[in-house]
Amino acid sequence: MANPKSVLFVCVENSNRSQMAEAFAKIYGQDRIEANSSGSRPSGRVNPKAIEAMSELGYDLSTHHSKGLEAFNATHVDVAVTMGCGDECPLVLAKERIDWKIPDPRDMTPEEFRAVRDLIASKVKSLVDGLLA
Repeated sequence: MANPKSVLFVCVENSNRSQMAEAFAKIYGQDRIEANSSGSRPSGRVNPKAIEAMSELGYDLSTHHSKGLEAFNATHVDVAVTMGCGDECPLVLAKERIDWKIPDPRDMTPEEFRAVRDLIASKVKSLVDGLLA
């Protein structure tokens, strides 16, 4: 696609929710969506629980890296999605801003973590479908 839609997923640590959202956007949007994720206070790593949860679906999240939000300042995106962690990204130039109220799965059991993963998948699928409609 000549001009893919761009989405930035933002969370505090960029280690769980936003990383999984970026992965799902890449899965569902393929070359029609340019997806990235970042954090206001990146942890510097992707949570092993997130890597495991995504590997169960055949996606290798171990290739992702925790990134800081400042790398996206003055970047134009179609949609900036915050994951419900109180983060904002005022320096990202977004056509649309969405805040999803997704619980932080960091300290959850594997079953609870999977439920959050699946919630993120559902929300990203709806977002991608809407952007590509």
